[in-house]
Amino acid sequence: MSTVKRLVITSAIVLFGLSSIGLGSTARAQEIEVKGPLAGAPAVIGMRVYRQMRFQIQLHSTITLQDEYSRSILGGAQLMFHPTDWLGIGVWGGFTLAHVDTNLTDQVKIKGQTNDLNVLSLPNAGNFNKQIATIDWMAAPQVAFIPLRGKLGIFEKLFVDTDFYLIGGIAFIGLKERQNVETAAFNGCKNAGGGSLASQIGCFGDTQGTRTSRSTIAPTFGVGLSLFMADFLAMTVEWRAMPFSWNTSGTDESGDSKGDFPDDKINEKDRLSHFNHMLTLGFAFYLPTEPGRSHMDSK
Repeated sequence: MSTVKRLVITSAIVLFGLSSIGLGSTARAQEIEVKGPLAGAPAVIGMRVYRQMRFQIQLHSTITLQDEYSRSILGGAQLMFHPTDWLGIGVWGGFTLAHVDTNLTDQVKIKGQTNDLNVLSLPNAGNFNKQIATIDWMAAPQVAFIPLRGKLGIFEKLFVDTDFYLIGGIAFIGLKERQNVETAAFNGCKNAGGGSLASQIGCFGDTQGTRTSRSTIAPTFGVGLSLFMADFLAMTVEWRAMPFSWNTSGTDESGDSKGDFPDDKINEKDRLSHFNHMLTLGFAFYLPTEPGRSHMDSK
């Protein structure tokens, strides 16, 4: 037998022996896993079940984000019931406590120029903040899905029970927008005082500071994080979005059927789509105050 053949046969024998040892170890490990003292036991025994069969009452403060002209600060509450630890059904709502103009609004008030072409959209730059649209209230029936939970470590010293959740529903939003200016009103202002710019500014200025209320419906969705500070109390941080159309600037944004722009009207055609979103900080209280425990009857 040649040297090469002997090496091939020897290597095959060694590999077969090692494979047999590995298979034997695997078989023994599986046998221990199946027949060991923890066989069939749940991963966690006595874990706090914070949501299942509990009511949640949340008080929150919300601020809208990335607004063009005015931010809204809302205060409100959320009521939810959790039939399981991973599902919640309820309603979220809030009323605007304050409107905060953005820097862009301030710059338009200082530097905005009024001329014959934009006298409808900006009759008086100094009053621009009176024509912009605002959010006044929101209410949203919603469902919460809680796919993840665990502990959050703070400086590796303090560990807090935490869960991550998704929210989705339908939002009802109360808005204020600049009142409509139709063709008759536009022509009347254009002809006021012989059509002079000063007369037009005065006439269109009367429409600038008058806003009308309306409500709209939009889908809402978002994500949140709960930090449980006690068995009955959690701090929550949520991000929520509501895409819908509105005329945030109170200006003439659309053309007419002939393709001419602008159409010298302010109405529903001037509403543009916006991806509106907000950030919420809240404190949630749970009833009953004592959470359940998982697998307490396990041996």
